[in-house]
Amino acid sequence: MLDVFQAYDRAHMTSIETDGAEALEAKLAIAYRLFRDRGGWLKPHQRIAVLHKLAELMTTRRDELALLIAREGGKPLTDALIETDRAIDGIQNSAEVMRTRAGVEIPMGLTPASDGRRAWTILEPIGVVAAISAFNHPLNLCVHQLGPAIAAGCPIIIKPAPTTPLSCLRLVELIHEAGMPEGWVQTFLPADNYLAEAFATDQRIAFLSFIGSAKVGWHLRSRLAPGTRCALEHGGAAPVIVDRDADLDRVIEPLVKGGYYHAGQVCVSVQRIFVHGALKDALVDRLAQRVAKLRVGDPTRPETEVGPLILPRETDRVSSWVEQAIRAGARQIGGGRHSATTLKPCVLVDPLEEAKVSTLEIFGPVTCIYGYSLLDDAIARANSLPFAFQSSVFTSNIDVAFEAAERLDGGAVLINDHTAFRTDWMPFAGWRQSGYNVGGIPHTAREMSAEKMLVVKR
Repeated sequence: MLDVFQAYDRAHMTSIETDGAEALEAKLAIAYRLFRDRGGWLKPHQRIAVLHKLAELMTTRRDELALLIAREGGKPLTDALIETDRAIDGIQNSAEVMRTRAGVEIPMGLTPASDGRRAWTILEPIGVVAAISAFNHPLNLCVHQLGPAIAAGCPIIIKPAPTTPLSCLRLVELIHEAGMPEGWVQTFLPADNYLAEAFATDQRIAFLSFIGSAKVGWHLRSRLAPGTRCALEHGGAAPVIVDRDADLDRVIEPLVKGGYYHAGQVCVSVQRIFVHGALKDALVDRLAQRVAKLRVGDPTRPETEVGPLILPRETDRVSSWVEQAIRAGARQIGGGRHSATTLKPCVLVDPLEEAKVSTLEIFGPVTCIYGYSLLDDAIARANSLPFAFQSSVFTSNIDVAFEAAERLDGGAVLINDHTAFRTDWMPFAGWRQSGYNVGGIPHTAREMSAEKMLVVKR
């Protein structure tokens, strides 16, 4: 059995039956049989109808879904409502993808040997999808895996994070209520990690969608069956450059939102802030004042802005990293414990470049501030880690904006905005150790497709 607890007070929510080896085999066999039966594939209009109905059902249950996110995941209710709205829009976007989902014409007759032929490509479902999701957006991340699979016509088996399975299970219930035939969308709650790996690496899996830690994701990729494609979404230590020409009135709120949203448990959360020396003292003072006003506590209360970390051991880990940085000379502003599960937001000024808070993903309510004098130096330090996901620069100088945007590493560079900005239809891709292939609903649907070329000789 899997016990599920509220993130904030660790109150027991429910116990769920887990799946053993026999259950896994049954689920894989069902999904693979559905895919191999080409005549039984769901038609596009059937899948569109399910997605439209699903969006309607989720809309009527918006408050219920948001409260579930807040309870099991610890995300403040105001942000959980936003996540629910994004998830609903993501389902609608998955349906819209199908209206433009198509192949392309391949030119022929360009050489004598290709004369007298016409060629084009069509898109087909790639096969059975194995999805492994993460805790920090327990509804919307599942939508990013389930929605594209439905749009692409793939049978999918999804494994939610063991700390936050209820949002995923409820979503799958609604998918079936919306009319999805049995077997096309299944959940998997493994009894142990061995079964989770067996699930991802089974030879019947055509595509692995993994959202979670880099250590686990890269390990699974190394064990995939021959021919299995994958997309990995990990994390980073997102850098922000605040140029000397930046308008601090436009900087503070985005930094606070990007750094402390969901207590920093976001893969592109603002972590390393490189500020020009001319603005450093002013930025530190203003950021400290704003962070001190953040309301910390029970995520189910509408006024809460910063809730708990997902597990008590994560509060211990983050606290130890902060203490290590302070012992090595960093100046701490704010911070400390609110409870066994919850940390007060913290700012660290000038931690060592080799400290854990400077080199690893914190995944907690902590931001770090470093001074710089030359833009070249700030960019080099921002790019110095083996992670590169999203970065940002704040400036009123168009030349600085474009230079930084072109030279900063990562799948996206935000100008005059925080690193955690995302829309669900934009490409979302980590570089280097931060990920592999491209996320975002239309892009994931494309990754879950196989392109077949047809050539007709006249």
